Amino acid sequence: MGILLKQPAGTAGKAWPAILISGFVAFGGILFGYDTGTISGIIAMPYWERTFSTGYRDSTGSLTITSSQSSAIVSILSAGTFFGALGAAPMGDLVGRRWGLIASSGVFSLGVAFQTAATAIPLFLAGRFFAGFGVGLISALIPLYQSETAPKWIRGFIVGSYQFAITVGLLLAAVVNNATHSRDDTGCYRIPIAVQFAWAIVLVVGMLILPETPRYLIKRDNHQAAIRSLAKLRRLPVTDPALLDELAEVQANHEYEMSIGSAGYIECFKGSLGKRLMTGCFLQALQQLTGINFIFYYGTQFFKNSGFKNEFIISLITSCVNVGSTIPGLYAIDKWGRRPVLLWGAIGMTVSQLLVAVLGTTTTSQDELGNIIVHNQAAQKAAIAFICIFIFFFAASWGPIAWVVTGEIFPLKVRAKSLSMTTATNWLLNWALSFSTPYLVNYGPGNANLQSKIFFIWFGCCFLCIAFVYTMIYETKGLTLEEVDELYSEVTSARKSVYWKPTITWTEKKKNEKSHAFGEEKDVGGEHREFHDPAHA
Repeated sequence: MGILLKQPAGTAGKAWPAILISGFVAFGGILFGYDTGTISGIIAMPYWERTFSTGYRDSTGSLTITSSQSSAIVSILSAGTFFGALGAAPMGDLVGRRWGLIASSGVFSLGVAFQTAATAIPLFLAGRFFAGFGVGLISALIPLYQSETAPKWIRGFIVGSYQFAITVGLLLAAVVNNATHSRDDTGCYRIPIAVQFAWAIVLVVGMLILPETPRYLIKRDNHQAAIRSLAKLRRLPVTDPALLDELAEVQANHEYEMSIGSAGYIECFKGSLGKRLMTGCFLQALQQLTGINFIFYYGTQFFKNSGFKNEFIISLITSCVNVGSTIPGLYAIDKWGRRPVLLWGAIGMTVSQLLVAVLGTTTTSQDELGNIIVHNQAAQKAAIAFICIFIFFFAASWGPIAWVVTGEIFPLKVRAKSLSMTTATNWLLNWALSFSTPYLVNYGPGNANLQSKIFFIWFGCCFLCIAFVYTMIYETKGLTLEEVDELYSEVTSARKSVYWKPTITWTEKKKNEKSHAFGEEKDVGGEHREFHDPAHA
């Protein structure tokens, strides 16, 4: 493809409409990223701590919230997203990918309204849960919509743009938090929270205009609507042969899949589908276990506890690195492939987390009140630098590619169900880590007080990522979703997937099966008449 990603020669239609449409849908990632990123700064704001405190005072005598309250406030969003992600499959299959996203934005907005109105923890928790439920629905439906509309040669870039939108959301959250954290009124937290209404409105207005995915319409046996949808995406007339061939391939693959089994949840765990589901679930779980959300959920508070004076600025810097590093990752997905980018990303993350752990634990100590004492400021700055390097490797590899791979490895009949379960796995681990982190990191009774030692845990998980990619990730660069299905049916080893090439289309397979069945029926009685004109028999 040369230096730049270009539409392959001979590809019918225009790619820019599908790229523009799928890219816009990625805007939903801003809801995800902003909501994730804003809470890190909010729980570190002095006015918010005083307002929502239930009387607990820290070692300096200031009113604050307990580890259990902090844990509940941060993690309940992930609990909501877990249930939301599981609900995305029935919603996406029942009302469609498009209307599912519109309804999800409404649920999210309800949660934002509750949080904005809150002045005590119970209503704030309720708002976090409903916002999380909406985010969970959106986080499963967006990669589903994107993968079903994107051209195969740039599908990785498009689906990966969802992760880019997440990083933009995290950056926007850091910017708004930095602008409001010093306010001594409810505006310090209400402004960052209420801004989320704007993101939801933009997504809803766009989805009211955009088409439904042609693959969903095929699944619903609405062939004419599928033709019109694909014609909009490819900017081709509905009678164009290339467009009809592409749709016939989707139809043939779907009919074949339905002919060999049902499309229930049990089917997702059987045979090749079970292997793919395990791959997707482990990929999403390991993405969380790299430690990335520790930095963005608790980073501001952690930097504050570690003795940094400008913890909000450091959080802003890490968010900028996250956004900028995603861009080369989006290019690499379709240029070099899924396996090599994930592998080198895992190696880079492993080394970075080990160095952060070593630097953090060897250059700090604690006094009798649990306050962090920094013995070497240069080493602390080096640790921040390696955190930024870790973010670079994550954002350029595991951040976007986890969504790309899970969005493309499942066949149409179970795609919504399987994708919802892989996304739910992401949020389940997200919840577990966000709930347990305050207990693992903080000083005090009942807490592990790991502080910087927690980076040794992230190091070990990143090391597991290397082995996982080598043994489980199939190379799917440049394949249609239907060809990915064929790849899994023919290749048993992930390492051999890089050499596989499609040899026959699903449309041709369907024709061959019909011809074979026709020939066998006519061959009964020993008369080989299937290839003869009856008029000349």
